[in-house]
Amino acid sequence: MTSDTPDRKGGLLARLRRGRSAPRSRGRRRLGATVRLLAALTLAGGAYTVFAPGMQAQAQEAAPITGAAADGKALFDVSCVSCHGRNAQGVEGRGPSLVGVGSAAVEFQVGTGRMPMARQEAQAERKPPVFTDEQIRQLGQYIQELGGGPQVPQGTLANPDAVAEGGRLFRINCSSCHAFSGGGGALSSGKYAPNLRPATDRQIYAAMLTGPQNMPVFGDNQLRPDEKAALIAYIQKTLKEDQDPGGFNLGRYGPVTEGVAIFLVGIVALVFASLWIAGKS
Repeated sequence: MTSDTPDRKGGLLARLRRGRSAPRSRGRRRLGATVRLLAALTLAGGAYTVFAPGMQAQAQEAAPITGAAADGKALFDVSCVSCHGRNAQGVEGRGPSLVGVGSAAVEFQVGTGRMPMARQEAQAERKPPVFTDEQIRQLGQYIQELGGGPQVPQGTLANPDAVAEGGRLFRINCSSCHAFSGGGGALSSGKYAPNLRPATDRQIYAAMLTGPQNMPVFGDNQLRPDEKAALIAYIQKTLKEDQDPGGFNLGRYGPVTEGVAIFLVGIVALVFASLWIAGKS
C-alpha cells in the first residue's frame, strides 16, 4: 500500500496540472482567433474603402456648380422645379426625373417648346420656345452635370454627300410613323408622330439620341453617327428643300390622296362625257 502512494500522488498531480492548462490553452486559442478575425475585418474594410469608387465619391464633397450650369440651375429653380423637383429628381404625378437624360433631352424638349408643359396631355405639342438658345444651353449644361447622359455633338450634323443612304435609312426606320414625306401620322391613345418640317439638325439628332415620347431611341449602336448625319441630310435636303418638280404634291400624304384625286377627277370627267354623248344623241 505504501509503495503505491507516491505513484498515485504523482498521477493525481499530473491530472490537476493538465486540468489547469487546458482552460488556459483554450482561452489563448479563442483570444488569438478573435484577434485574427478583427484584423481580417479591418483589412477587408480598408481595402474596400480604397478601391470602391462609390465610397470615395460619397466621402468627397459635391463639387460646386459654376458657370453655365449655375445659370441653368437658376432657370431650373424658377421654371422647372415645380414639376421635376429639387435636383431634378422628379415629382410623382407631375414630372419624371431628369437625372441621366443628358443635355440632348433638354435641347429637344425645351428647344421645340414642348417644355415647360402647361398641362398633362397625351402628347406635348410643339410650340414657340420659352427660352433663348443661350438659356437652353445653360439648362442643358445643368442637367448634364447632375447625372450625365447623351449629348448632341458640336459641328456639322448633316452629310449632304450621303443623301441616298439617308433615304434608305429613313424608309427603314422612320417612314412607318412619320410617313414617307416626313409629314407625320397618327399613333395610338391620342399620340402622333410630328411633322419633321420645322425640326432643325440638332433637334433631329437629339430626338434620335433620346427617343422622346413614343419614339424609339436610336443610339450609336442602332444608328452610327455617320448614319445619323446621312439621315438628317435626307430630311433637310430631299423632304424639305425639293419643290416637287413633278407637279402638285397633294399634301405629300402618299398614294391615298393621289388615288382620291384621280378617282374624283375621273368620275367628273366621265359624268361630263356621258352628258355630252347624251346631248349629241
